Amino acid sequence: MKHSNISIFVPHAGCPHQCSFCDQRTISGEGNIPHADDVRRICTRALDQINEPENAEIAFFGGSFTAIPRSYMAELLEAAQDFIGKGKFRGIRISTRPDYIDDEVLSLLKSSGVTAIELGAQSMDEEVLEANERGHSSQDVVNASRLIKKYGFELGLQMMTGLYRSTPEKDAETFERLRKLYPDTMRIYPVVILNGTRLGELFKSGEYVPYSFDEGVELCSQIMERAEHNGIKLIKVGLHASEFVEGELLGGFYHPAFRELCEGRIYLRELKTLARGHSYLEVSVPERNLSKALGQKRCNAEELKRLGTELKIIADKTQKERIKLISRR
Repeated sequence: MKHSNISIFVPHAGCPHQCSFCDQRTISGEGNIPHADDVRRICTRALDQINEPENAEIAFFGGSFTAIPRSYMAELLEAAQDFIGKGKFRGIRISTRPDYIDDEVLSLLKSSGVTAIELGAQSMDEEVLEANERGHSSQDVVNASRLIKKYGFELGLQMMTGLYRSTPEKDAETFERLRKLYPDTMRIYPVVILNGTRLGELFKSGEYVPYSFDEGVELCSQIMERAEHNGIKLIKVGLHASEFVEGELLGGFYHPAFRELCEGRIYLRELKTLARGHSYLEVSVPERNLSKALGQKRCNAEELKRLGTELKIIADKTQKERIKLISRR
């Protein structure tokens, strides 16, 4: 069942910190703070355009929703509630900080139609959190996650890879610690270095040197596999393609099809395992995954050719499994 969000961005509203990587206006492409009329307008238009609204949620993203003034929060939630119910959207999704979750706010959210809460954990390494001025601890993530699940919300956790003072090993450990909190969903955001941020200044000065793009793709592809193995739905991997991001980009791990690069890397590992010791390999994949299996610009096929294996991939409209061996010699 395909799920979609009716995204309403509340850029930086309520957030008490300016994290090293953060420029929400650039990331979201939104500079104005929405109000009740904006919520109604966006939701009305979305109801007219979406065929199955019961599979969609109204999503307040971009800020720290539970840290905004209660009167403003109530204004947004009240406007959104008119669009929840039979024949309308199935609920409200919010994103917020782990240190702005408590019983009082969760009770308010529960009574206001909120169904899912995403926490911007970003890292579970204390040095990385401090270096990037997150303003919360890893224990805050643990406490907030447990409380959210206690109240019966769907729990989403967001992490970033490649942050200042992080390493692939620290990022892998962050995923493992988040996995053990049993989230329903996750988002992985490989760091994007934007002009006008502290991270951008550290990058320009040479104090911050991110690991390579290839390492970033490899790491995220491994995390994707672990998430799938543990039944965690990955809502997003990488920032969405945006002219705003591309205009302010200094470096990092941005690619308009970053997730597909990672999925291609997963296929490459499987193909290399199947091809080991063979000069010819023929496999089938679901038709929708053909480009991922071949790799961007056929890089997977070229890599196997370099290793001495001729690769043939057949697209199967009915196949469900990721990859099926047909023959090899």
